[in-house]
Amino acid sequence: METFQTRGTCARAIQFEVNDDGMITEVKFIGGCAGNTQGVARLAEGRNIDEVIDLLSGVQCRGGTSCPDQFAKALQQYKEKRGL
Repeated sequence: METFQTRGTCARAIQFEVNDDGMITEVKFIGGCAGNTQGVARLAEGRNIDEVIDLLSGVQCRGGTSCPDQFAKALQQYKEKRGL
């Protein structure tokens, strides 16, 4: 499982898994608003990584970012790290 340390959000970190087909199989937000983060996690699971990045990138809350935006950043970093 990958762990991404968030910045500027109530959630402190995001843990996630992506399978070999580029599908997100599991998402857990550490901290943050439980209802919202559980909702984002459920909506992301079973979707393609690129689709989720496109959907969540740039979502604003406060401080110029949000938990969904941070998740998009985590997924983009994951792709870059693996040369995808």
